[in-house]
Amino acid sequence: MQVMSFEEMQRFLSEHFPQGDQYGQLEALGDGWAEMRLAVGDDHLRPGGTVSGPTMMALADVALYVALLSRIGPVPMAVTINLNINFLNRPRPDTDLLARAEMLKVGKRLGVGEVYVSSAGEEDPVAHATLTYSIPERS
Repeated sequence: MQVMSFEEMQRFLSEHFPQGDQYGQLEALGDGWAEMRLAVGDDHLRPGGTVSGPTMMALADVALYVALLSRIGPVPMAVTINLNINFLNRPRPDTDLLARAEMLKVGKRLGVGEVYVSSAGEEDPVAHATLTYSIPERS
């Protein structure tokens, strides 16, 4: 059951995670899923003209954080405890990155999900990540 609307999530992110803008913009939100877009700039590129791995990892991390919060509500201290990423294809350095995050399981203490990252306009993903979040006890 989705507990945060798109507008509520936008407000929450700007209040509690304002630095998150550098990791992408929320484009769509549903029950346990989120889509984000990152406008790739020169600061995201590594030598050789490809998007850096840390850039894709950060986008995946924030996208899944948002997907998790869509399910559990505004819990600022839900934190990543595991992130595994496979880089599948070289991303285009001249186009936005898109992330589609989906929760696979949300329990009382842990949330597990996956994220596909792709270059806008391309069919094949450039990365696939699985992440686990720790959900703090609520009083």
